[in-house]
Amino acid sequence: MSEDKITLEELRYLSIFQDLTDALPYRCIIDDEGNRLIFLVKPEDVGKAIGRRGSKIRILSEIFKRNIEVVAYSDDLETMIKNLFPGVNILDINIVDRGGEKTVVLRVDEKDKGRAIGREGRNIKRARLVLKKLFNVQNVVIK
Repeated sequence: MSEDKITLEELRYLSIFQDLTDALPYRCIIDDEGNRLIFLVKPEDVGKAIGRRGSKIRILSEIFKRNIEVVAYSDDLETMIKNLFPGVNILDINIVDRGGEKTVVLRVDEKDKGRAIGREGRNIKRARLVLKKLFNVQNVVIK
């Protein structure tokens, strides 16, 4: 587990998120490059956090002036990886640790490769950002 500290800005986002959704978020990760906030919540709270037809996501997006993403949190690395790629058939997860630098290598079904990477690489970037903050993973590779 990484010893990354939660910033005051993240704390403010977490508080507003919780007040609006009634879902208890584990963490908020700010992605300035992608202009988005990634909220990690308990798997059973994902639906509550999103709201009917994404209503709460739209409201949060207007308040924060950023794209909002909600991901089910797990303190298990492999489960967290699967949660970051919903709808992607992951065939194999290989975690390589060389000299303290962790790399996650995912083997996915060929037809799901595009979905795993995402438009302009946004899904793979999200996975790298979240896994680096939570598990000190340096890189994520999709094969």
